[in-house]
Amino acid sequence: MSNPVITQPGAGSYGTNVQTGEWSTGLCSCCSDLLVCGLGFICPIALSCYTANKYGENVCLACVPGGMAAMRTHMRLTYGIQGTICNDALMTCCCGIFETCRMAREIRIRNGET
Repeated sequence: MSNPVITQPGAGSYGTNVQTGEWSTGLCSCCSDLLVCGLGFICPIALSCYTANKYGENVCLACVPGGMAAMRTHMRLTYGIQGTICNDALMTCCCGIFETCRMAREIRIRNGET
């Protein structure tokens, strides 16, 4: 006879409700990475494609409706940043270029590129 299961397996690296982190930079912290913000204001779609690529996603994700919101949600859950899916959708819809710049800065900071 096998032993009974006493404890359940632990949660994965994301998808839990335990989120205590914050974004490394503010929404309007454009001066903290002029390269990212310059690219974002000159050609926003190029920055979106760059961000998706640096995060390990297909560059076409930036062209899919809701793609950046989905990536923001995944990024937030992976990095343990507080927030909700509704907030992710609103931030990418209403503050598009500013949020894309923040996402790109976050990736660069976490990858040690800045």
